[in-house]
Amino acid sequence: MSIRPWRDIARRQSRQIMVGNVPVGGDAPVTVQTMTNTPTSDPVATINQIRRCEEAGADIIRVSCPDTDSTAALAKITKAARVPIVADIHFHYKRALEAADAGAACLRINPGNIGSSERVAEVVRAAKANGCAIRIGVNAGSLEKDLLEKYGEPCPEALVESALDHIKLLQDHDFHEYKVAVKASDVFLAVAAYQGLAEATDCPLHLGITEAGGLIGGTVKSSIGIGSLLWFGIGDTIRVSLSAEPEEEVRVGFEILKALGIRNRGVRVVSCPSCARQGFDVIRTVQVLEERLQHIRTPMSLSVLGCVVNGPGEARETDIGVTGGGNGKHMVYLSGLTDHTVEDADMVEHIVKLVEAKAAELEAADVAKAAIAAE
Repeated sequence: MSIRPWRDIARRQSRQIMVGNVPVGGDAPVTVQTMTNTPTSDPVATINQIRRCEEAGADIIRVSCPDTDSTAALAKITKAARVPIVADIHFHYKRALEAADAGAACLRINPGNIGSSERVAEVVRAAKANGCAIRIGVNAGSLEKDLLEKYGEPCPEALVESALDHIKLLQDHDFHEYKVAVKASDVFLAVAAYQGLAEATDCPLHLGITEAGGLIGGTVKSSIGIGSLLWFGIGDTIRVSLSAEPEEEVRVGFEILKALGIRNRGVRVVSCPSCARQGFDVIRTVQVLEERLQHIRTPMSLSVLGCVVNGPGEARETDIGVTGGGNGKHMVYLSGLTDHTVEDADMVEHIVKLVEAKAAELEAADVAKAAIAAE
């Protein structure tokens, strides 16, 4: 039996499109998206939520535009946002026209739901005039009736055929700035559909396991589905769909990318599940540290181990490490080497300061490298 190289991710070569100022596909980094759940007609609430998602690291944010009140508020939202905004349009083509004029960087539509060929042409004209991309969003829960009759049930072949039909509608109008999703709540169905679509087209693919569930269950399903596809090189942008606040979707998305070594942002925590050997309360310590370190954007690693069994070994592989010791004194490692001890009561504050200092050091080094490269 041949074993696949364990760190070998050969990314599928897709063509690149622009969503606002963010490249998607090609050799661009895999981007992380989320979607607001505030009424888009309430621009203040929506902008506030967008700001929290931006702070969490979202590259692209989608908002729903089901009515004219939403598209009327969209211009204010797109001007306030620091990242590109995708307008989610389902049936009425005029909402797409209004959203494009309001500054949306991308329109999420299914061209087949828009109506006649002339209406699709109007949407394409508006997208071209405003520099909008389009995302075709196929979903197993809303497949066309003729495909359900043909295949009997949602299946990978049906999702791929639906996507290709929608693609053709755009290509017939000489529009090529599109990306595609073929989502399902069933992990096996979604993964198989994306694999089929990846072979059938070179367009960028938007990954997601739709209606995945709550924070824990949805994270597990999304990690299995999205992670499997990314490991096999499929996927250019991701959205983790959770029954949780959108900023949590962003954090989980980045954790998936970090786990695969595809993209790093913020602190990667290596920690033990804890046992009777622990020299401090590992679970609570990690919870507090993850919360306190959310503002760190610089990629770095932190190990938090309760005892000396695996602690020193893990600490050698991380930027900063702490290993539980006796009498309330714990060993701190810097760049893999033992450095000093810290008292139990001071540990969290001390580790936070060390991480912040290391982040500042790494940022300064990056600035210096950039300055040298620019000379």
